[in-house]
Amino acid sequence: MRLFGERGYEEVSIAQIAAAAGVSVPTFYAHFTGKDELIMALPQREEVAALLASVPSDLPLGERMDGVILGFIRGLQGSRRSDGLARWRLIAETPGLRYRAAEFERATAQMFLDALGVEDTDAHTVARVVVTAHMSAYTQALLRWAESGGEESLEDLATEVLAALREL
Repeated sequence: MRLFGERGYEEVSIAQIAAAAGVSVPTFYAHFTGKDELIMALPQREEVAALLASVPSDLPLGERMDGVILGFIRGLQGSRRSDGLARWRLIAETPGLRYRAAEFERATAQMFLDALGVEDTDAHTVARVVVTAHMSAYTQALLRWAESGGEESLEDLATEVLAALREL
């Protein structure tokens, strides 16, 4: 993150990252496919299942996803929150990372759909729309939070974007 802050994400090479970390380039690639994985990470399937289990399963899916997102955000405290802000600020100001964030958003939505047992059939179209819309809203809240430099409340932004979903 220091290198990205000093030089900009696009200007930092894998070799520079490896050197700063005191490892070889092959060692870097043994752990990461690219530098974007240093900024963004997909959740583990167990984390997705735990997030879903943290809200009552008898709620309508939209309310469950609201609870998952707001609960996750409330859990971002201390260094996890400041680290998250630094990462999302970098994502917000780097077009290539914004594009990759959209890919991670879709992959995360699929993890939620898998955990919910939603198959890719016409019968589950509404569930797929609800989950992917919530992941998109979550991303928008994070980007707005980052663009404000953390001045705006992430909780308030998430509440606002989730309310916008309910108005559709």
